[in-house]
Amino acid sequence: MTYQQTIEYLYSQLPMFSRIGAAAYKADLTNTILLCDAIGNPQHKFKSIHIAGTNGKGSTSHILAAIMQATGYKTGLYTSPHLKDFRERIKIDGIMCHQDFVVDFIERIQPHINIIQPSFFELTVAMAFEYFAQQKVDIAIIETGLGGRLDSTNIILPELSVITNIGYDHMNILGNTIDKIAHEKAGIIKPQIPVVIGEYTDETKSVFIEKATNENAPIFFAQENYSLINYHYNHQLADVIVKRNDTNTQQHYQLDLTGIYQTKNLITVLEACNQLQQLGWKIDHSIIQQAVSNSKKLTGLSGRWQCIQESPTVILDVGHNVDGIKQILLQLQHTHYSKLHIVIGMVKDKDINAVLELLPKDATYYFTKAQIERAMQEKDLQSLAIHHQLQGNSFSEVNIAIDAAKQIASTKDLILVCGSVFLVGEVEY
Repeated sequence: MTYQQTIEYLYSQLPMFSRIGAAAYKADLTNTILLCDAIGNPQHKFKSIHIAGTNGKGSTSHILAAIMQATGYKTGLYTSPHLKDFRERIKIDGIMCHQDFVVDFIERIQPHINIIQPSFFELTVAMAFEYFAQQKVDIAIIETGLGGRLDSTNIILPELSVITNIGYDHMNILGNTIDKIAHEKAGIIKPQIPVVIGEYTDETKSVFIEKATNENAPIFFAQENYSLINYHYNHQLADVIVKRNDTNTQQHYQLDLTGIYQTKNLITVLEACNQLQQLGWKIDHSIIQQAVSNSKKLTGLSGRWQCIQESPTVILDVGHNVDGIKQILLQLQHTHYSKLHIVIGMVKDKDINAVLELLPKDATYYFTKAQIERAMQEKDLQSLAIHHQLQGNSFSEVNIAIDAAKQIASTKDLILVCGSVFLVGEVEY
């Protein structure tokens, strides 16, 4: 097969969550274990850091990868979903895996695929583990897909576990209460492996402490150890001052991931780096400062409060659930613009009404959809939005919607594209 034929096979023949939703989710680790066992258990051949959470786990993974790269470690990075190229999921030092590797891997394990019948995600996890083992990485940052306890990535024994936060998302799979979701995410906590918690509430903290205690795992709460003192941003860099609470010392950082929500991810990463240093990893603070100002360049991350045009300003953000939209609304308070235009599309299995209820009623809306089966039709989204006093027209494709917004917007206006990772991935720029 050619590379393109291989990718088409992956997308069309294997159950794919982004395409069909919960039906593609396998609620156990059996297939992943069988796949990895068939290829020699590559997950045991490299060191790793495991990252879960409702929001921020992708950014946190990329920032931490940037730091490890800048320090000089050969750093693998597994994240999902991708925005434009499948190989975004599997990188080493910011470089996507080779096309030939993808083709060779699929051809080599085809007999096992026929027997095991894995999902798309199960197969890509095994592929990533094989690539990192082959390339002999020093460390791999592994982001969970969703959940934690039964996530396909949860067959690694990491150096460190990280849980960014807990919010309402994928409730049809993970449970419809914060307590249940927290239990699923806490499933990545392993015996005697330290775990860093980014944000917590009283309800989730007790879940994490109980699990860590049962596993005899040291637990550290980033928000107790660091505090945000100041935040100011333009579209290129954010100036941030963070205080370390135990020493009362303050440090200045410039983030190329400029969203205010990235300050929470930075604090999580700082605590993770502190724990990695305790484990013997050589991470210099000056390197941390250098890396966080170049994390997009080092890792190739996009779609997080990403400015792709000015006059008018066009921003892309993959925020797609209640907590993600709340962070976008907070960011808007720090952003100067004349009028707000929101291009939005969502998938059908999100809590769409809860998101629409949060959105500003004085914005002009452009309802659209990603070109996947799970996407809500743009006219259906428009009809729902009317009940929340949100006004606008519908468009069959995101780039058509953006062009319509540009025709109306003045040079001082802001056009925000959000609501779905897949929608953002289809934006042409």
